[in-house]
Amino acid sequence: MSDLTAMMNSWGDGWTIYIWLISGASILIAVVFGLRWAAKNEQFDEDIKYLVFDDNDKDKMDPEEFKKMQAATNKQEARRQEALKEQGKI
Repeated sequence: MSDLTAMMNSWGDGWTIYIWLISGASILIAVVFGLRWAAKNEQFDEDIKYLVFDDNDKDKMDPEEFKKMQAATNKQEARRQEALKEQGKI
């Protein structure tokens, strides 16, 4: 352990900024990859909020919102069927 301490002391002052820069760059790269994954996997769909409702909620919703809910549910169910076919489960 003393060899590591001696090596770090030989570097002088200011070397820690490079660790911070490498850490920051790594975080930014991870964020870019995360956003790219989310965009490719339909994670930014605003209509997904309608999936928590069902036909029993019709009286609690505006007619326009109910139509959006039905469209979102149908779209999601079609996507689910596609995914199951791709996986060979249907």
